Amino acid sequence: MLHKTRGIALNYIRYRESSIIAKIYTEAFGIQSYIVNGVRSSRSKSNRIALFQPLTLLDLVVYHKNKADTLHRISEIKCRIPFHSLPFEVVKSSLGLFLTEILIKSLREEEENVPLFEFLEDAVLYLDNAEEHYENFHIHFLAQLSFFLGFGMETANDLSNELRDNHYPVSPDATQKAALQTWLSVPFGVMVPLDKGRRISLLNMLVFLYKVHLDSLGEIKSLEVLHEVLN
Repeated sequence: MLHKTRGIALNYIRYRESSIIAKIYTEAFGIQSYIVNGVRSSRSKSNRIALFQPLTLLDLVVYHKNKADTLHRISEIKCRIPFHSLPFEVVKSSLGLFLTEILIKSLREEEENVPLFEFLEDAVLYLDNAEEHYENFHIHFLAQLSFFLGFGMETANDLSNELRDNHYPVSPDATQKAALQTWLSVPFGVMVPLDKGRRISLLNMLVFLYKVHLDSLGEIKSLEVLHEVLN
């Protein structure tokens, strides 16, 4: 059966000689994998593979035979909102790769979750359109994503308690708590000052929190690159 849905591209792997298997977070079906034939062929007349670059916002018509299938097909695909800056600026693209890695390792539901999809789309659009003061965006994102993943914090003190209970060696100080408390409830774009040292420390605390709750998280390979770029 054919279905229309919005999607957010996450990544893809090569499949056979000219095809790929693309992982896409969809509005209608949650996280899904799709076989796309011929996109790597030298005979291809279009650059469709660009549609599967991380965080590309998509309009899709997809073919889902039944829920037991783990791989599906795409009937139609187009870019819904072209990027202005995200893939072209080093800091933004590094933030985007970090977000993508977190999402690939944390999203597991294969079902509709419109609030989560809209949150992710808002985050991507904000990052693409932001002109300044987005250096703390990834911390804001992690703080709010945790609600959708089932371990969200009501207050900044909840983070302190979790860290203490799991024997993390440090806790957020008053400045970090104030910043986190704000980010738990405001939309993207609200500026909260945080110096470089506190930013790195708070990010590491949140990543640790994610590892406590998500066995699938493992090592975040993009984290070291992100630290260097933001420095």
